[in-house]
Amino acid sequence: MTTSNLFKATVNEYLEDLPKTVQSKLFEAPATCLSIYRLLSPMAKFYIMSMIFNEKPIPVRDLNKWCKPSARKLEFEALKRLESLHLIEYDSKGTHIRLNSIFRSNFRDCLTGSQDPNAFGSVDTTVDKHKVDVAFLDSFATQKWESILHFMVGTEGTKAPSKSVLSLLRLGGLMEGQNNNLNITNTGFQFLLQDINAQIWTLLLQYLNLTQELNMNPVDVLNFIFILGSLELGNSYLVSSLSETQVSMLADLKDYGLVYQRVDTSSRFYPTRLATTLTSDSSALKTPSMAVEQVLDKSEGDAMLSSPNTRESIIIETNFKLYAYTQSPLEIAILNLFVQLKTRFSNMVCGQITRESIRNALYNGITADQIIKFLEMHAHPQMLLLAKEKLDKKLEFDASHNINTAGGAPQSKADGSVSQQHKLEVLPPNVVDQIKLWQLELDRIQTFDGYLFKDFANQQEFEILSNYATELGVLIWSDKIKKKFFVTKDGMSQVADFANRKLR
Repeated sequence: MTTSNLFKATVNEYLEDLPKTVQSKLFEAPATCLSIYRLLSPMAKFYIMSMIFNEKPIPVRDLNKWCKPSARKLEFEALKRLESLHLIEYDSKGTHIRLNSIFRSNFRDCLTGSQDPNAFGSVDTTVDKHKVDVAFLDSFATQKWESILHFMVGTEGTKAPSKSVLSLLRLGGLMEGQNNNLNITNTGFQFLLQDINAQIWTLLLQYLNLTQELNMNPVDVLNFIFILGSLELGNSYLVSSLSETQVSMLADLKDYGLVYQRVDTSSRFYPTRLATTLTSDSSALKTPSMAVEQVLDKSEGDAMLSSPNTRESIIIETNFKLYAYTQSPLEIAILNLFVQLKTRFSNMVCGQITRESIRNALYNGITADQIIKFLEMHAHPQMLLLAKEKLDKKLEFDASHNINTAGGAPQSKADGSVSQQHKLEVLPPNVVDQIKLWQLELDRIQTFDGYLFKDFANQQEFEILSNYATELGVLIWSDKIKKKFFVTKDGMSQVADFANRKLR
């Protein structure tokens, strides 16, 4: 397993490890049902929406008819995730499938608006003499979260976070040491290059582990986190509607920048953007697509609300030289993890991406994909605009080529396949490829857990099963001459079941 899987522990995987009784208790909260649905893959969402208003069990054989053969891998992963979360249930013979009845009832209420009025928090309708706006909440959340990151990289003059935050940093293996004498670990280096949603979930999962040790009700804790992801940014909500456990969480969540309270005894609280984007597709940080829209629409004011780092931008040349327009000690410290910095001005730093600087980052556990993603997220708007123009030219060329070869206009499909033939190349392709090649120099040997299939009766049996494993995306290695192939640990049962049905 490569280092790119170190931060694969998502909230879904945490939920899968919970006892079935706890999972069923979570499904009693409509806000939790909605949040869990948001965190699922598109294919899993498709299955839920196809069964949400269907009371009768569905034959398993019909599921294959709902998807194209090319989507077999997505189908396998979606059903596996839904089964692990106990969102779907099989009958005793394993021939029919249906949605969890508790989840179906409460999620259906969400879709039809039949849920309890306070299921998504109680909005405070009274006048707040100290009312705050969205800009203030964004500033508060940014200051709180970046103070944690500054502490991790050792920025001079940074005040140590609260004891709650320090315990989470140690518990998550992000820092090690005693009291305020903490040092960042290899895992912490990787943490710094994650997008902010992944960072927040990393700490929240550690917080959930900590609350179990303190005998706090995990259902109460999870429900409150999921409710926060469903609240409306800019509104204030009543503390009186929360349980005792959830009220005790407010102080900790304030330290992370997820909620704002003027004082700890306030009767209301405000969720920040860090909280409201926890279970949505939106991001609290800048992404390439958001930055492109910012440049094209010239709506810098609106972009600042959704991205506190729009003033920090990076230019990378094909000769691996890097120019970062930033005054942030945090971003400079992060760049120093994988860039050989050479010159620093009042509003810019210059450096070079070298083989040694990338290898040093790789030795610290940082992956090539994390470096590339970080550079894309902080790319200069001009780079994004040029990438957009380049992509438009490619699409225009492909469209004209299709017209010439087919004798008519290109067929535009509902899934947008014409526009998905090319990706937005924000960074120079040679820089991206070289960073990945430098990682391959260290990843010459990889190990996988799985199962070996052999001793086939004939070549036809081997071809049928190996092709099926390929469609599922679980095939790791195969040898046609020796009639052997190796599949992942998760894919073994699926391939074995198919063999029993098909070869019998």
